[in-house]
Amino acid sequence: MAEESPESFKVTPWAVEGKVDYERLRVLFGTSDLDEPLRERLRGLLGSPLHPLLERGIYFSHRDLPRVLTEYEKGNPFFLYSGRGPSGDLHLGHLLPFELCAYLQRRLNVDMWIQITDDEKFLFKRDLPLEESRRLGFENLADILAPGFDPKRTHVLFDTIAIRTLYPLALEVARRVTFSTARAVFGFTNENNIGSIFYTALQSAPAFLPSKQAGRPVPCLIPCGIDQDPHFRVTRDVAEPLGYPKPALLHNELLPSLLGEGKMSSSTDATDSAIFLTDKPEQVRRKVSKAFTGGRTTVEEQRRLGAVPEVCSVWSLWRSRFAPDPKEFAEITRTCRSGELLCGECKSRLVPRITKFLEEHHTAREKAKEWIQGTLVDGS
Repeated sequence: MAEESPESFKVTPWAVEGKVDYERLRVLFGTSDLDEPLRERLRGLLGSPLHPLLERGIYFSHRDLPRVLTEYEKGNPFFLYSGRGPSGDLHLGHLLPFELCAYLQRRLNVDMWIQITDDEKFLFKRDLPLEESRRLGFENLADILAPGFDPKRTHVLFDTIAIRTLYPLALEVARRVTFSTARAVFGFTNENNIGSIFYTALQSAPAFLPSKQAGRPVPCLIPCGIDQDPHFRVTRDVAEPLGYPKPALLHNELLPSLLGEGKMSSSTDATDSAIFLTDKPEQVRRKVSKAFTGGRTTVEEQRRLGAVPEVCSVWSLWRSRFAPDPKEFAEITRTCRSGELLCGECKSRLVPRITKFLEEHHTAREKAKEWIQGTLVDGS
């Protein structure tokens, strides 16, 4: 169940509020720690060092990851599945699952399934027309594909396009999920429309589709933000009664807001909380210059006491992708903590890294548009 902790943070599939204690959240959700022995096993399979998202603990939690790794080692490869509900432009935090999936696909040569849930956002956002959600879905899809997926092994389930493929499986799921379960897991009330109550059945369907198509169990691994775990707890509960393997999950922490509390957000009233993939250099510079840090009140105090990188939104960006060299990241962290690196200098160094990343992403995004149609699963 998506719960509010005694420390007053809140994590649900639709809202994240407060400063999240991820260890506490892992205990509340009942997930397993992505510990060092498991990372060492991943190094043996993927190479060392791992992608920074894995090596630095941004992916921190899992469900049944060892099982799908064992199946892969036996010659029964898993497929990857993740998705996006289109309600606005993507920001850096939205890319985390897709960057990891692209990396895993390259290293392990596995299939990737992407679900674009234009129906979900229409159901949950009263002011979003279906036509706009669909338009945003195609825009978001170009960003999602930009990290470098294999076109021959990548499949997109755009819900309103592939509904005839998804619906039979969604019905099987829906018949086995009671309203009392949906209400307990998601906190639904009498004000929720019936479409939103049904939605998890559609989000479950891609986890089973390759097994249904192959006529045999095909393991599934779902990298996603920890806030999406409630959906897939329901999926896992119904998997074995339906004759499908339980999907495994890999959970990432959510990139923190640049404003200092909660996660990066695409809400119209919080646009300064996130770096969007469409941001111009001057927007990046302005947002980073205002970003919340772990620094001290004065330069003298910071030189003497050092900063606290773990609470700093700027350090979290270095950690995620902008300092891929382990030695550079370790030095940034050390000098931040010691007080040698002041926040203004740290921000100035980060801005050109982000700008360069966004320029390269834009180029890759335009190339991805050329093969989007070939990835779409036709529901006819």
